[in-house]
Order: sequence, then structure tokens, then C-alpha cells
Amino acid sequence: MAKILVATEKPFAAVAVKGIREVVEGAGMELALLEKYTEKAQLLDAVKDADAVIIRSDKVDAEVLDAAKNLKIVVRAGAGYDNVDLDAATAHKVCVMNTPGQNSNAVAELAFGMMIMAVRNFYDGKSGTELMGKKLGIHAYGNVGRNVARIAKGIGMDIYAYDAYCPKEAMVADGVKPVDSAEELYATCNVVSLHIPATAETKNSIDYDLVNRMPKNGLLVNTARKEVINEADLLRLMNDRPDLKYVTDIMPAHHDEFADHFPGRYFSTPKKMGAQTAEANINAGIAAARQIVGFLKDGCEKFRVNKK
Repeated sequence: MAKILVATEKPFAAVAVKGIREVVEGAGMELALLEKYTEKAQLLDAVKDADAVIIRSDKVDAEVLDAAKNLKIVVRAGAGYDNVDLDAATAHKVCVMNTPGQNSNAVAELAFGMMIMAVRNFYDGKSGTELMGKKLGIHAYGNVGRNVARIAKGIGMDIYAYDAYCPKEAMVADGVKPVDSAEELYATCNVVSLHIPATAETKNSIDYDLVNRMPKNGLLVNTARKEVINEADLLRLMNDRPDLKYVTDIMPAHHDEFADHFPGRYFSTPKKMGAQTAEANINAGIAAARQIVGFLKDGCEKFRVNKK
């Protein structure tokens, strides 16, 4: 009997675990839980006899893969998967998948919650501005970006997007204006919402020169990844341009410096909150379980993200 381990430092909601269990046990497999673990040694011990692992933001590196002698598949319940060492997984002949789209509405709604809070001056009692009629730039037009566009339409924003890997026709079909470069996006838009992954190409790419192209009173919203922001550059730019605001769902390494130097212009959630809704929790967890069953029973690799 195949053993499926759910290893979550930040556990799924109970209703999500119930749904995962129904999928796993309904397929004749065993479910094991490692929740709220505090040491890596606990994870190393738990994976020893697991055939499959479901994780959230938990790190799966070469050491974990070395310990998991029976492991065949790891599924990250969520879109991002930079917490998994893909090269090491390939070397261990382990398939890695994500669950794209399951958290996308939750992240998009949070992006707008932070936008509204920022343009209303963080609810300090003073007069703010509205989003209606403003130019919104969506940096990366994937599942989250599409949901951001959907919500922006309801608010009445003028929507632009840049994504080197998305056909412009798809954006136009959604009523979004495609632009030819990130530079053009930032120069055009009052608000830019970041949705790019953390890759060798994108790390530290959101830098002084790029963000400085934004019009006066620009707002940068980050619900993507901490690593894409060049924090030293952004600190310097916000010092040079007191009109800019930055809100993020990923607490910067220099959080204290941002908070101390830019009160009323900066906000960070205490931990990544984008996918922290009951609905996203359930959707991603159950999708991960179904993908594992499909892989182990039928060899389905639809959402594989690493090389064979």
C-alpha cells in the first residue's frame, strides 16, 4: 500500500485534511500526517517510508530526498515551488508537481486588499484616493494575474500587463492592454502588481531603475516572491522619492528598515498570507492528493515542474 505523507509546518485546515484523506484512502492508499513540526529531523524521519509527499511552504532539499528512499513524487500545494530543489529531485528520480490556479483568487483578493489599504493611506483617518480610473500594471499574466485583471475590471481600472511568455492575444481577449516590456509597464502604470516567479532571471530584477519609472504617487504591490525585489535599491529609491509606496505579502529581509524609514508608505504582512483562506487551503490540498493518486496509479505527469 502506497504511503502518502502530508508534511506541513503550517497545517492545512481540518476540512482540507478530511478531503485529502477521502481522496487518498478512497484510492486504497495510506495517509500519514506530520503537522506543526519544529525541527528538520522530524521531517527527515517522517519521509523515510513515504511514497509521496504533499507540502506547502516546507523545504524539500537534497538531504530530505536522501532520507526518502521510497519517494516517487512531491506535490507543492500551491503555485510556487522554489522551496523544492528540482535538480536534486530529478537526480533522485522524484517527480515534482505544483497545483497551479488553486490559490490564485485568494492571492488576487489579497493584492486588492493591500492596494485599497495603501491608497486610503493605511486607514490613518486622512483623505486618500480611489483605484477607479487608475492604470494598473500586472507584471506576469498567469493564473493570479488573470484574477487580478478580473477584479480590476469590476473596480473600473485601466488594465495593462507584461508577460514575455503569454500571447498578447490572450490579454487582449480579457480586455487587458499588453505592453512590450517591463520598463513600459512601470512607466505607464500608477499601480504595479507583481506576480513573477523567483528564478535566476528574475531575482533582484525589481530594482531602482525599473521602479523609478513609475509615475508620481506610484504603488508597488508584491504578492509574488521576496527574492525578486532588490531591497537595497528599493530602500534607496523610496528615500529619494517620498511619493512612492510599497506593500508586500512577503516580509523583506530589511523589514525593520522599511518600517522605520517609511511610515505611512510601507506595509508587510507578518507572514505570507496570499493563500491563507479556507477555500484556497481546501482546493490546493485536495488537488495535490488527486495529482498524487493520478501519478501513482496512471503515471499522469500533467503538472510536473522538474525534468525527468
